[in-house]
Amino acid sequence: MKIAILTSGGDSAGMNAVVRSVVKTGILKGCEMWVVREGYEGLVRGNTEYRQATGMDAPTPNDGSIPDGPTPNILSSLRFGDGKLLKDGTGDYLGGRTLKGRYIVRVGWDDVRGWFAEGGTLIGTARSKAFRTPEGRLAAAHNLIREGIEALVVCGGDGSLTGADVFRAEWPKLVAELRSQSIITDAQAEAHAHLKIVGLVGSIDNDMSMTDMTIGAPTALHRICEAIDNINSTAFSHSRAFVLEVMGRHCGWLALLAGVAGGADFIFIPEQPPKGMPWEDEMCAAIQHHRDIGKRKTIVIVAEGAIDIDLNPIKAEYVKDVLSDRLGLDTRVTTLGHTQRGGRPCAWDRILPTLQGVEAIAALLESTPQTPSYMIGIQENKITRVPLMEAVEMTMAVAQAVSDKDFEKAMSLRDPEFSESLDGFIATASLRLRIALIHMGAPAGGMNAATRAAVRYCLRQGHTPLAIQNGFRGLLDDNVVELSWLGVDSWMARGGSELGTNRTLPSVDLGAVAAKFQQFNLQALMMIGGFEAFNALLILEGGRKHYPAFHIPMVHLPATISNNVPMTEYSLGSDTSLNALVDACDAIKQSASASRNRVFVVETQGGKCGYIATMGALATGACLVYTPEVGMSLNMLRKDVKFLKTRYGLDEKGKSEGRLVIRNEVASSVYTTEVLTNMFKEEGGSLFDARSASLGHTLQGGIPSPMDRARAVRLSLKCMTFIERHHALLEQQPAKARHATGESAAVITIQSSSIEWVPVQEMLKHADMANRRGKESWWSGVKELVEALVGRPALK
Repeated sequence: MKIAILTSGGDSAGMNAVVRSVVKTGILKGCEMWVVREGYEGLVRGNTEYRQATGMDAPTPNDGSIPDGPTPNILSSLRFGDGKLLKDGTGDYLGGRTLKGRYIVRVGWDDVRGWFAEGGTLIGTARSKAFRTPEGRLAAAHNLIREGIEALVVCGGDGSLTGADVFRAEWPKLVAELRSQSIITDAQAEAHAHLKIVGLVGSIDNDMSMTDMTIGAPTALHRICEAIDNINSTAFSHSRAFVLEVMGRHCGWLALLAGVAGGADFIFIPEQPPKGMPWEDEMCAAIQHHRDIGKRKTIVIVAEGAIDIDLNPIKAEYVKDVLSDRLGLDTRVTTLGHTQRGGRPCAWDRILPTLQGVEAIAALLESTPQTPSYMIGIQENKITRVPLMEAVEMTMAVAQAVSDKDFEKAMSLRDPEFSESLDGFIATASLRLRIALIHMGAPAGGMNAATRAAVRYCLRQGHTPLAIQNGFRGLLDDNVVELSWLGVDSWMARGGSELGTNRTLPSVDLGAVAAKFQQFNLQALMMIGGFEAFNALLILEGGRKHYPAFHIPMVHLPATISNNVPMTEYSLGSDTSLNALVDACDAIKQSASASRNRVFVVETQGGKCGYIATMGALATGACLVYTPEVGMSLNMLRKDVKFLKTRYGLDEKGKSEGRLVIRNEVASSVYTTEVLTNMFKEEGGSLFDARSASLGHTLQGGIPSPMDRARAVRLSLKCMTFIERHHALLEQQPAKARHATGESAAVITIQSSSIEWVPVQEMLKHADMANRRGKESWWSGVKELVEALVGRPALK
């Protein structure tokens, strides 16, 4: 099958990762892969101009090593000579080899190497007026048929995907018209009777329904949160108010998640305008309340499409005037504009497009004339296929609901995380239970954000939030303090653990721990941490048989860079760690590539869980990855050395790529990072050199990623409602005979496409206690994908 991919509409980070993934996966499946430059405009133009100027279909590959005909393996689709032109922007240069006049270009394995780390879209994008006309679509159909292309992958927004579905629906009519005009032959008409199409959503606004995340949105959120974090310092210093305008004409996702992750005081989004009129009163009352309790800075975030309940636009400059005139605040406006689109993709904007690209090829290969055009999306951590037009229609229904002032319906049509995030923002921006909060294990990004959300929720609901400092050792030393609303205000962007953390378990003196629970009258416990927190919850739940003080709701919110808590696909801190790994590896790979023939062995943390190493390898394009789950053997290393020699031998002379090998710190006690590096250096000979780098505790990251902050808030608030629900059940029992059920000691988990509560005793059945990880992991097959995308299985 011949498959082409195009990017259309606005550019967004992660589009290059999509192109790379689609091209490499297609070649692995025996397909012939093409890219369409300049989106639908390139589809309309085709290669006609080049043919007319040169009389050729395409220039000869640079090295002449690529045979004609089908592409059964990587070697016959290694490169076609245009990868450098696409990547460095010299494609339309008239001297020498050029892409001038060529818009549908065949690409090979090496033509897209290294693309995932680039922002924007290297094959270009454009909003095409011509494609919107019947004549334009007829020309596009002719160009695809001329090149023999049977399937199309489209990465763009709802308009681009709608255009793709219209194109597919019209295809039989377009083919018939081309045949009636004798532009194509009967054989061509028969061979191209149907067009297969699959869509992937590239949009920084995250405005497509039926998917939790669109390609480019996580990176845009990173850019906004970086700006907020930088503005916070000057806002605090001068006691100023800042009004930030962010993108989002019809969707407030960026404004909402930035408000949650950045700790904003007030937000304006299209889907949920301020309920009060005039809204100025509502905003000023909220901000004045924050100022009255001592807050020195004010952050207000305005989506560019923000409106009031009468659909009148709300502009950042007007908000600034209100804050200045009515509250007397020294106020500034910052419009982030297109800076939100730019920069290197974050870790998730490399991993998500890669996984979606693999699924897109699978969907095309399974497609029939009867199946609908699919959109590849994600729900929680599960890659999904949904009918493209159903997603587009639901997306358009949101805009219609807003126009009809049916804001409740508009919210219901967004994904569940959107409405939950809004509830979380309201709950944390505004004393019945005494709820203890404790951090356990190693520090992880998002711990402080989760604690801040819990404290704000407690105070809003009338509960008393008590911080146990320095873990269970701190509890035994009476290091328990009540937290305040203002005291946790700046915690959202702080890494590490503001409460202090260690690995001490309650079993150090369980009776004394129970006595402290009674002394401080703790009525609920929330533990934020990794495998130690899970272990502590198991111990406390088991201690209920002997200590009545433990008959209270107890919950564990997983937070560990290792992501080794059983049964959950995501732990707070793992995204921050992956971003730290990506940043370090991008710099290392730059050095390796500059040396042309260098392999870097990068050692990561993770304990006996290979999550960080495996997903980091996928996000950085590493060629080999070693994990404790699989281990290392002499035979494996022999094959790996052979692969590296083969791969470097196939590189263009003088243009070898620097390559990464990622090794988990305990993948093997014998084949250490030093041994591995020395072996590669010795065996590489004149082909490649080797160096090592140990990232160590740098992987715990500095400032938590926006995803870790936003998920911390969402999951923390779910933990609070869990505590309230189970406390209410206990209240129904006689005071002196209260007995907590096993369900009241649970871990909050993300499983596939949903959030589930798992009682700790049930969790134990799925835990490998000796190796401190789950017995099964959802990412176990990613190692094979990492190696497949660098061609290891095919280059034996």
